[in-house]
Amino acid sequence: MFRTNTCGELRLADAGKTVTLSGWVQRVRKMGGMTFVDLRDRYGITQLVFNDEVNAELCAQANKLGREDVIQIVGRVNERESKNKHLDTGDIEIIVDVLNVLNTSLTPPFTIEDNSDGGDDLRMKYRYLDLRRNCVRKNMELRHQMTMEVRRYLDSKGFLEIETPMLIGSTPEGARDFVVPSRMNPGQFYALPQSPQTLKQLLMVAGMDRYFQIVKCFRDEDLRADRQPEFTQIDCEMSFVEQEDVISLFEGMAKHLFKTIRGVELTEDFPRMPWSEAMRLYGSDKPDTRFGMEFVELMDVLKGTGEFGVFNDATYIGGICAEGCASYTRKQLDQLTDFVKRSQIGAKGLVYARVQDDGTVKSSVDKFYTQDVLQNLKSAMNAKEGDLILIMSGDDTMRTRKQLCELRLEMGNQLGLRDKNKFSLLWIVDFPMFEWSEEEGRLMAMHHPFTHPKDEDIPLLDTNPAAVRADAYDMVCNGVEVGGGSIRIHDPELQDKMFRILGFTHEKAQEQFGFLMNAFKYGAPPHGGLAYGLDRWVSLFAGLDSIRDCIAFPKNNSGRDVMLDAPSNIDQKQLDELNLVINIKE
Repeated sequence: MFRTNTCGELRLADAGKTVTLSGWVQRVRKMGGMTFVDLRDRYGITQLVFNDEVNAELCAQANKLGREDVIQIVGRVNERESKNKHLDTGDIEIIVDVLNVLNTSLTPPFTIEDNSDGGDDLRMKYRYLDLRRNCVRKNMELRHQMTMEVRRYLDSKGFLEIETPMLIGSTPEGARDFVVPSRMNPGQFYALPQSPQTLKQLLMVAGMDRYFQIVKCFRDEDLRADRQPEFTQIDCEMSFVEQEDVISLFEGMAKHLFKTIRGVELTEDFPRMPWSEAMRLYGSDKPDTRFGMEFVELMDVLKGTGEFGVFNDATYIGGICAEGCASYTRKQLDQLTDFVKRSQIGAKGLVYARVQDDGTVKSSVDKFYTQDVLQNLKSAMNAKEGDLILIMSGDDTMRTRKQLCELRLEMGNQLGLRDKNKFSLLWIVDFPMFEWSEEEGRLMAMHHPFTHPKDEDIPLLDTNPAAVRADAYDMVCNGVEVGGGSIRIHDPELQDKMFRILGFTHEKAQEQFGFLMNAFKYGAPPHGGLAYGLDRWVSLFAGLDSIRDCIAFPKNNSGRDVMLDAPSNIDQKQLDELNLVINIKE
């Protein structure tokens, strides 16, 4: 037996017991004739004591230990004289009688501490060492707890956990697929699933009624803090349901997770906001509602009421009011202007107006507007003395709103309004069914081609499809989309019409989705579902800025696994077996 107890288990009540512990050396401290070793495992840290006067040979052996050596000790639990209130085991120590070195370690490339001296790339290269850090290990434990609670909750609601295949056919909509060549079918490819969407719909046709799966999904898209090329969904589908049924059940699951994992009791229903309202007030379909600073449209106030050509030529002018920020210096305002001009935001500039202590308004465009106009601006923004008004404009309403959204979030950060221990949840509903793609020159499904339109909007499919709203819904928490879903089309004729609007020929629709359309001919029930992003939920609960630290072995921002050095080249023999020729374009 390598251990009788873990390094986080022993307490003062165990004093006098002889125990065997195993783990990693966290640190070694030499104080006179005494040597203290902190021994660490997944469960905690226990202090070991070696006394040169009692056993000089054993103490000399302890003095040779290095960080991350793997050791086993046998010793007696003793009450500590100087207790450590920061450790669960801080009331005791182990007086060591036997020391066995099970394995030695090279000097780690970074310190295995919560506040490590290793940068992201170094930590990802040695991720197996990074996972030893207490803060990262806790993320893995939190992830485990959440998946267990999800399973308990859904099992209690009659769901079956059913696995679906990883090798499927490629789908034309959505993000790019990761594809896998088939050796047994030369020239043909599998795709890794972006989600099990069609498969879970087939499970509903199969009569499974309530399905879920905690499943890996794959999308070949640009990465960011809340996006990885492979991610995990809590994927769910239900038969004989309407939108209200799905929202109610999965709002219940979110409340269950908050109560069991965070100890937070959420008793009120989550607010629901139409997509159009979210875009009007926040410029985002995933608004952070922990703070206000909603948009105010200023076209009536500023367009044509002065000689500022930028506003007079704009198709959208919007502003936000930052309370108490009139004290911002010119340097701070220039930094905000630089922020909105950055390439990822791409705005041309920023206009500001300070409300002075005497109620007058001092603006960066003073020479173009009278004080009367600026007072109208103050009233429209509901601004008071000491407030700062920030204004953006453009010739594309949607793009300008998104730019203003980024500015709003930046101000929220600067003013400390985005507290990670505060949670604000809501549902975004009534999404547009379609969005126009300039690249494709056609309407595209905003969610996917199987989303059911609002019943009252179905007649518009023939006359004005761009105005059709979808039976779709997203759950948003603190500005992060944590889940989304829809009621699905179960009528083959309506599904066929949807494909036609999306530009599919009958032959192309059959080629891509014939298996689903054929299944619907055998009695498909009304059905709908939702997929939660497990990685995003865990990162929110853990207070992380990125989902990477709640994934055991993540990719970097270039989609590379620097630990495994993947993706990598494969040898010519493998290429020949797969009938592949590499031809990289310059």
